[in-house]
Amino acid sequence: MAIEFLLGPATYKKDEKVLQFIQDMTTNADSVQEKVLAKILTQNANSTEYLKRNNLGGATDRDTFKSKVPVITYENLQPDIQRIGNGDRSPILFGHPISEFLTSSGTSGGERKLLLTIQEEWDCRHLLLSLVMPVMNLYVADLDEGKGLYFLFVKAETNETSIFGVCFISCLE
Repeated sequence: MAIEFLLGPATYKKDEKVLQFIQDMTTNADSVQEKVLAKILTQNANSTEYLKRNNLGGATDRDTFKSKVPVITYENLQPDIQRIGNGDRSPILFGHPISEFLTSSGTSGGERKLLLTIQEEWDCRHLLLSLVMPVMNLYVADLDEGKGLYFLFVKAETNETSIFGVCFISCLE
């Protein structure tokens, strides 16, 4: 008998683990998000300029974070992002080295937003991509029997004042 998931029964046995993971993450979103925040704060609370400026004091719990760190916009972080883009390698926003800059397709004040990433974030992107096919298998039959065609638009961009290359990636569906 197939395991019942909120999304529907798994099409393939190999998809059951992934669908269970999705169900667990979405059913327990509050506790999952609290754990993710605690992990981020544990890695960064004592080392980043941004969290020190907000007097977090090394705390890793949600309530302290909410009381000390204000809700902000991209524009509030822009000076810090620009410092990093100009080559400042001190732990301004992250306790880990920045591995790449990405740009968003949206803008802030008419300019594309720069998104900073660390190596660990690549693992998160990979995990997210691994969740797509089991969900698609629920709704489209025999996807594993055919071929797929993906259109990716990749355009190199450079900022002469930055030591980092910036890559703009979008996907056409």
